[in-house]
Amino acid sequence: MRADLDTGVFRAEPGSAVRLSEHDTAWMGTPAMRELDADELKEEARNYVASCIREFSDAQELLYADNRYSMLLLFQGMDAAGKDGTIKHVTAGVNPAGFQVSNFKQPSREELDHNFLWRYWKAMPERGRIGIFNRSYYEDVTTVRVHPERGQLSFNSQPLDLTFWNERLEDINNLEQHLTRNGTVIIKFFLNVSKAEQKQRLIKRLEDPDKHWKYDPSDLFERGYWDAYVEAFEAALSTTSTPWAPWYIVPADHKWVMRAVVASIITNHIGAMDLSYPHQDADRRKLLKKALAELTGKRP
Repeated sequence: MRADLDTGVFRAEPGSAVRLSEHDTAWMGTPAMRELDADELKEEARNYVASCIREFSDAQELLYADNRYSMLLLFQGMDAAGKDGTIKHVTAGVNPAGFQVSNFKQPSREELDHNFLWRYWKAMPERGRIGIFNRSYYEDVTTVRVHPERGQLSFNSQPLDLTFWNERLEDINNLEQHLTRNGTVIIKFFLNVSKAEQKQRLIKRLEDPDKHWKYDPSDLFERGYWDAYVEAFEAALSTTSTPWAPWYIVPADHKWVMRAVVASIITNHIGAMDLSYPHQDADRRKLLKKALAELTGKRP
């Protein structure tokens, strides 16, 4: 599967207008993959994700040892798109000391009294670590665009017109370019679920008592704003998919496909980084030999 999966097809081309309706939410692989039956394809995807996780785990250790770069993974999508589950699966087996997951819910009063990027800036990963944002500053150009009452927007009485939102998107591009110039590799995932599949997932949450804890009454409320969210996400994806911080529009109707695509994209990006273990100079090597000799009783 690894050789067949070209993750570049999911990348939103910088400078192009994104239309989510043109992206297949139910994509199930290349023609060669689709020759497998459904169970075989699911098993292939599971094995593929497991392979990517092993690579991810090894690379995370190397990222930490190298200590020159950090990585920021952003996950956005409609409610029930699969953000929590995807993050859980692609980080399974990775040393938890090497990454942190930040979940951004309704902002606090303190957060609303600062600029819209403040609370996210505090959670940026330091060198050697991987930061995962489950929702992010893109909420302030999507959710807040749909529901302006949820953000702090009246600091200068500027009208909430197209200029206002374009300036916010420009601020985000500037932030992400600043981060990449300072060693942060940014990968952004939009988990593209269809409205029909979202409905089925919400029904399952309501029908299964073990999933009742996942249901939030706001999910049904927000579903009524589907078209407004699509418009807001399209604007964000079109404007902020850049060479330094690309967006990947990941088909999310089939969870096992979504996880395989996300895992592949992460491992491909890590593989492209020039990571290495720190160089040991002559004095350091001499010190290591001496320590080994003391522990083993063998002369260096």
